[in-house]
Parts: sequence; structure tokens; C-alpha cells
Amino acid sequence: MATVYDVMGALETLYPLRYAEDWDHPGLIVGDLRNTVNNIVFAADPTMEVVEDAIASGADMLVTHHPLFFRAVHEVSGRTFRGRIVNLLAKHDCALWVGHTNADAAYRGVAQAAADAFGLENQAPIVPIDDPTSSHTVGIGRFGRLGTPTTLERFATLVAQVLPFTKYGIQVAGPLDMPIRTVAVLPGSGDSMFANVHALHADVYVTSDLRHHPATDELQESYYEASMRREGIGLGGPSDCPHMRPALINTPHSAIESMWFNYALEDVPRMVQEVTGDIIDVRWTRRAPTHGIWSFRASAAIPIHRQKPVGDPWAATVSGMWNLRSSMPCSTAVQMA
Repeated sequence: MATVYDVMGALETLYPLRYAEDWDHPGLIVGDLRNTVNNIVFAADPTMEVVEDAIASGADMLVTHHPLFFRAVHEVSGRTFRGRIVNLLAKHDCALWVGHTNADAAYRGVAQAAADAFGLENQAPIVPIDDPTSSHTVGIGRFGRLGTPTTLERFATLVAQVLPFTKYGIQVAGPLDMPIRTVAVLPGSGDSMFANVHALHADVYVTSDLRHHPATDELQESYYEASMRREGIGLGGPSDCPHMRPALINTPHSAIESMWFNYALEDVPRMVQEVTGDIIDVRWTRRAPTHGIWSFRASAAIPIHRQKPVGDPWAATVSGMWNLRSSMPCSTAVQMA
């Protein structure tokens, strides 16, 4: 039978720990290496609800994208929820393995899963990792071209449709009719990568957690450079590109990163079977916290309208900044804020 040790080895073959950022510490967090593994549950976050669901379903291992611990740990007692989670997992012989920035960078990992879903071709990492042992290019984020050029509005609609459903949908900034040929994707917090994306001359940047000031500065710079290009001054790329770039698409953090599980649900059991000969059961749980995190919204249904900006880079403006939110599962609605 496959053991925690076997499955850990399979996971770290697919998502090598050496790909992780220096500050990150993914891998096996909880678990007896000798225990057998028949069932694995995948989830974005190791919340109490997810852990309880995994245990109730009889899971032998929980694989999450986000870590349980981001900082040094000095106790795992019941005085904190993290300590309670560790004790629950250990008590019920459910291991916890985390694939964070190592899974971001890996082949068929977080970044590639999102880029593939958005239809990118000829992909390359935004920040490559030199791994001579890999037969595939790996690294942080993905940059590529669309097989058929489209508009920002149509591309944003595609993004909203293929993302896992959330109440919050996506935010978009840029002229709705601007042509989109090249796309940069970085699932997770991405405004620290603006310089890298700018250097690639991407038409649109899809990421998460964009903060007001970095996003505003990036958009202002993009519009200014476009105005200079229209006067024949090649700021931000060739002067034959008159539109601003990159447009920005801000997605829910866990939603875009969870697209990785579409690949992991295939790749992990296949790798475990190659290593051990055993077939394991896998599932992806999307349980949300029961305590309503971020569930309060002041306006549930705002009609579509356009207005002058009032200092908000995501407000509807003459430049076509707008919000696209999922109104219900399997459907989308355009909504201006």
C-alpha cells in the first residue's frame, strides 16, 4: 500500500521543493511517514472547515496550496486554531502536504493551469527557473499569445467563465475594445511583478490582490506611454502600438490558484501509481469558511453605468475600467461600480 512517504515523494517529484521561494517552506507539514494513503483531498486553504471535511470523509492526506504556517512556530497547542488543526490531523492520521510557490512554478502547476485555461500558446515563464533536470520550462508566472486575437471585454469574459465561481468575480481596468494578443498570468499576489510584465509588453496582465497605489501607478504609466507612442516616441514598446498596455484583470486569489487542481487530480494519482502500483482516490473540496469571511456586501445589484473616475482605478471611466462579476454559478454579468 502507498504510504505517506511514497505520496510525499510523488508530490515532490511533480512539484520539486527546490522551486520554492526562499521565504517559503512547503512540503510535508503533518504526518507519520509510515501511515498508508488511500484517499487524498485537495483544497486551496487548510482552514478548520476544510480539515474537518477531510477528516469526516476519511482522507489519509490533505494537500493544500496555501501553507498552514507562514512564520516560525513555537507551539502547536490547542491555544490557537493552527495548533488545533495540527492536533486534529495527527489524531485522525491525516497528513498535510503543502504545494505553494514550488507548485506555482512547476510544469502543470498553478501558473500553467491558469494560462492553459485562458488559451495561451507558446508559453514561457515570466521569471524562469533554471532546472537542467526538467524537460519543460518552469518558473514563476506565464507569458504567451492567444491563438486568435480578441478584445479586452471578450477575454475578460472568458477569464470570468473559466475561473471557479466566487461571489466577487473579477475586476478589469483598460479600454474594453483594446486588442488583446499577448497575456501575462501570475496567479496569486502579483503587483510586485509589474516591472517584469511591463518589460514583456503584455497586452493584459491577469493576477490577484492588486493594491490601489501600485495598480493606479501602473495604469497611469501605461496610458502615458501610449500617448507618447502615438506621437512617435517609443516608450513602453514599439511606436506602432497605440493602445495602453497592460490592461489589468484582478481575480480572486484562491480561485485562480485553485485551477491547479484540474491538473493535480490527474497527475498525482498517476505518479503515485507509477511509484507504488497502487490506485488512490482523490477529490477537490471547495468548502468555504462558515463564519462568512468577506461575505458582507453593501450593494448586491448595481445597474450598469459609466461615470467619471473618482480616484478609484477600478471605477467605470472613459478609459473603460469596469467590473465583471459572476452573478451565479455558470453565468456571468457585467457590473459597473
